Amino acid sequence: MKADRNSNNHNGKKTDVLRKRVVLIADDDNISRRILTHYVQKMGYTAVAAEDGEECIRCISEQTFDVILLDINMPKKDGFEVMLHLKAHKISTPVIMVTASNDVPQAVKCIKLGAYEYLTKPLNIDRLEIVMRNALAESALKDQIQQLKKELKNSELFHNIVGKSAALKLTMEQVRQVMGTDLNVLILGESGTGKELFAQAIHYGSKRKSGPFVSVNCAAISNNLADSLLFGHVKGSFTGADKDHIGFFEQADKGTLFLDEIGDMDSEVQAKILRALQERKIRKVGEKTEKNIDIRIISATNRDFSQAIKNNSFREDLYYRLEEFLLFIPTLRDRAEDIPILAKHFLDEFARSNNIEQLQFDPEALKILESYQWPGNIRELKNAVQRSAVTRKGNIIDTLRTTFVPGTKNTSASEKTLPEAVEDSSTLPARNADPMSYSLEENERDAIIKAYKASHGNLTKTARMLGIGRATLYRKLSKFGLENLKTG
Repeated sequence: MKADRNSNNHNGKKTDVLRKRVVLIADDDNISRRILTHYVQKMGYTAVAAEDGEECIRCISEQTFDVILLDINMPKKDGFEVMLHLKAHKISTPVIMVTASNDVPQAVKCIKLGAYEYLTKPLNIDRLEIVMRNALAESALKDQIQQLKKELKNSELFHNIVGKSAALKLTMEQVRQVMGTDLNVLILGESGTGKELFAQAIHYGSKRKSGPFVSVNCAAISNNLADSLLFGHVKGSFTGADKDHIGFFEQADKGTLFLDEIGDMDSEVQAKILRALQERKIRKVGEKTEKNIDIRIISATNRDFSQAIKNNSFREDLYYRLEEFLLFIPTLRDRAEDIPILAKHFLDEFARSNNIEQLQFDPEALKILESYQWPGNIRELKNAVQRSAVTRKGNIIDTLRTTFVPGTKNTSASEKTLPEAVEDSSTLPARNADPMSYSLEENERDAIIKAYKASHGNLTKTARMLGIGRATLYRKLSKFGLENLKTG
């Protein structure tokens, strides 16, 4: 490789706009290489030279090029072999064939292999510059189209997954990486994080997307029904089997079987699933022959498998069958910046489904949502938003109709959470057996009292925990007759 290799980086920037375009010149003739290098650099591009086909391929493997000027007749590997290499490795860099031969069949062959243009020596430099500029423009347009296709695909695959946090983006990128493979995926995440939504995204982004996606609640499968539910049965195989039944594994053939809550599956059922995965065969209850199956397994759990394996409540051999690719779903508290986005999404969804005019949150109500830890994750947030929407007193949701205490764990209604100054239970709003009778104002008053207790009487911490200013807290204390707390 010649010493005319320049940096692929201009002023430390790697964007297409700011960096110099890099052109690979592959020609076995030293004079031709020098001339082309001179004109390419004069046009404002960076030039890298290779004197044979093997060196050309090595250059391509080491860095990315914007255009390749490729001679046909070279030692070691000729231009056609280089083109085949590009095609085999799906490298879409535009190639301009530059050769002394004016052979029409040869030119046709080059174009069929994917060459952008075929130029003969001696070169018309003005013509070369125009062709290179057009090749770069077309390449940039193709890149834009590919990016738009990728964004469109993402919007389709992840249309039910709402948010823009770094934690969520990382998870979505991992989903994109694994969806193109046929690896079994084990999804780990707390209850309510949306594990099945990610499983669906993996399936519909895979080569199995035209096949079925079958979801199974493993916790609901008992020993005595496992064989029939998982693998099916034939008519008359047992009492009550009045017709043939296709099991989950066969239903998912040529598609994806989603085993939800796999950590809650009975050990005997685990053994049955392990055998099916090992053999890739199933046998219906009452049938003598086995049937081959072609499925991908995506499983999910909120359990700690390391502890389950140690306690012998989950088979280690099955775990390693399921865990070919591990995917962690972030909790809502790990993607707190998504809370306002999700809350607005659920509020709009509620308004549309109930055919009512648009609703919105008061900023202070959103702050309260953001300050809470959400142990029930997205499912809990959705329920809280819906309850607040149902019990609203207008189009602005300024008080949250929930049972949570911002910044603390949930406590039962009967627990005493008052400081000594208001410890008498008569100061708490009376709760009716009907939860709908518990008003928004009563809920807000209750939340203030509990936050005050959790912050050990510090009003600054109480206000911060509630997501409101200290002055706003003072107004609410007066509103709810809790002035005696101001001494805190």
